[in-house]
Amino acid sequence: SVFAGYRKADNLPVAIKHISMDKVFYQQRDQNGKLIPVEVAVMKKVGRESVDSEGKSAPVSLLDWYNLHQEVILVQERPVPSHDLFCHIDASGGCLNEEEAKIIMKQLVDAAIHLEKNGVFHRDIKSENILIETGSEVPRVRLIDFGLSCFSERRSSYSVFCGTRDHSPPEWLWFGGYTAGPTTVWQLGVVLFEMVHRSSQFRTIDFLMDRIHIRSTLSENCRDFLEACLAGLPEERPTLEKLKSHSWLRT
Repeated sequence: SVFAGYRKADNLPVAIKHISMDKVFYQQRDQNGKLIPVEVAVMKKVGRESVDSEGKSAPVSLLDWYNLHQEVILVQERPVPSHDLFCHIDASGGCLNEEEAKIIMKQLVDAAIHLEKNGVFHRDIKSENILIETGSEVPRVRLIDFGLSCFSERRSSYSVFCGTRDHSPPEWLWFGGYTAGPTTVWQLGVVLFEMVHRSSQFRTIDFLMDRIHIRSTLSENCRDFLEACLAGLPEERPTLEKLKSHSWLRT
């Protein structure tokens, strides 16, 4: 459960997240040898970003946390005004224009690269886990909900899927395994698909069975970007660094 609140000391808007201990799936030892939730460890590592960089993505910051034995409470930064990308798409009539989608995707790719460089695999990048700050001329992207994230080596592979199953990469459906980089690229493709296809909810199985298609009226560069992200085989998807230099993001 997540509640909106304010820090008593300075009235700073905060989000207060309550997590039952039976929902804290992963823990690791901190520098003092104490077990702490991986979500806390990840946010401490990647959340130390400037909150003043307009137009640049950053994870929301972890301000404090408490282990109350039966539950963990995280106190996080709450950007105001903002709403999640799912609501942002809905408020825009169920579809974003390419230019706005591009602004958001540029920041998402940068955010994913930042996580990868810090050895973090979010595992559940989707529109509901992307916060859009709406208080400035340029929408700013903030990644949220690191509850399923983990620290990952570049070549680590996984056989237990953690994330939104409707968005799982084809290799997990076909072979029962997946890796961080190609899965993150797939998830970015899913987010872009939902941004530029009117009121469309993406399901991997529907895409693989040709029940949903990339819209032919999109620009050639945008279609190429989507096709690259949603390639069926993980080795055919570009790395995040190559995705950053794609012609669609550079125009």
